[in-house]
Amino acid sequence: MLRNIVDHAAGIDIGSQKVFVAIEDKPVKSFQTFTSSYKEVVRYLKENGIIHVAMESTGVYWITLYDILEESGFDVCLVNPTDSKNLPGRKTDVQDCQWILELFSMGLLRKSFVAKDFIRELRCYTRLREDKIQTASMHINHMQKAMIQMNIRLPEVLNQIHGASGMAMIEAILKGERDENKLLSLCHSSLKKRKSEQILEALKGNYKEEYLFELQMAYDGYMFYQNQISSCDIKIESLLKQVTKDKDYDREKIKKHRIKAIRHNKPKIVDLHEFLLKLNNVNATALPGITDYTFLRLNSEIGTDLSQWASEKNFTSWLGLSPGKNQSGKINKRSKKKVKTRAGQIFKEAAQTLLISKNIALGDFARRIRAKRGPSIAIKATARKLAILYYNLFTKGVDYVEQGIKFYQDKQKEKLIYYLKKKAQEYKMQLIEI
Repeated sequence: MLRNIVDHAAGIDIGSQKVFVAIEDKPVKSFQTFTSSYKEVVRYLKENGIIHVAMESTGVYWITLYDILEESGFDVCLVNPTDSKNLPGRKTDVQDCQWILELFSMGLLRKSFVAKDFIRELRCYTRLREDKIQTASMHINHMQKAMIQMNIRLPEVLNQIHGASGMAMIEAILKGERDENKLLSLCHSSLKKRKSEQILEALKGNYKEEYLFELQMAYDGYMFYQNQISSCDIKIESLLKQVTKDKDYDREKIKKHRIKAIRHNKPKIVDLHEFLLKLNNVNATALPGITDYTFLRLNSEIGTDLSQWASEKNFTSWLGLSPGKNQSGKINKRSKKKVKTRAGQIFKEAAQTLLISKNIALGDFARRIRAKRGPSIAIKATARKLAILYYNLFTKGVDYVEQGIKFYQDKQKEKLIYYLKKKAQEYKMQLIEI
């Protein structure tokens, strides 16, 4: 028989229009979702001597109530809805909050990860920034479409039309310039050396009014979102300055590494690397595939304290990077359930860049797995290894030392020779070195 181990507890079910609060030995009470109603919830809980509150993370509805309850001094336990699935027949909001209370009182619900307040603010800015980048990319496609309709073949000649040279030429075209040589003069010197003839041919287009208008609209949309991204950068920089103003990092412990170049979507934040070192007191950019921008995004998603995950296995499981284990008896079953987190996706993006690396051991590991199991499994497996390195760096202070691709290949060779010798001994044969 299960017994209660958490006293003075309440269960809350949150919806878009009403909030249902369950307290033991009392009927369920409902409140509206206005701020004044949330304050009534606080008063009601305090009147009944409640200390602990359990609530589901329903969409974005939970955020405001969570903040208000936390500020009021309650121990708030945010739980994953999949951990508190209803029993058959529990399909109403009233029964749902009672079920949350029952499970929570018996200690059967796990507390979800909720970052510190300043990390949540940083997360808001970085996620907004990512959304604006994605929307801006849509306008890049519109610019490419308009140019192809005018038979200006810059998308085929340039690696990216939204680079410095491409945007300079587009701006000149929109201002009325049609001379190919004058447009070419706006390009970077390296482009003029390598592709001057191709660019001149690509610029001989059919400048029709409607297509120019379409190009102008796409350009205006792209520049609007670039300004939005810059505004996000200002807010991120201001927050980092505020949080790190009285902090410094251990300069003896943290070895100086060459700052990696950020190839795409580089934030316009002065001394971003220094801000991140002061905030974390570790240098995660020493890990392969992780730049300052990757480090910033990971900070915004998982914070600076990784000790709340008991082990590297808990951490990689939460990220959705652990291999699935779905076994019943001797039968391995396939599972359609896939955990996806933004932090896990960031590690996957970092792992993807390692597939084309030439001198990094993890890159060779990724290519070996890709040859056997395919690219998606290779990226996930490499992302998991990268996440473990990241976890150990934060929790154990284990620095990463790049041994190089030759060291990794020699280790693989030793393993293979050991396996061959073992098999030869098993079949009473002998290996002879040629």
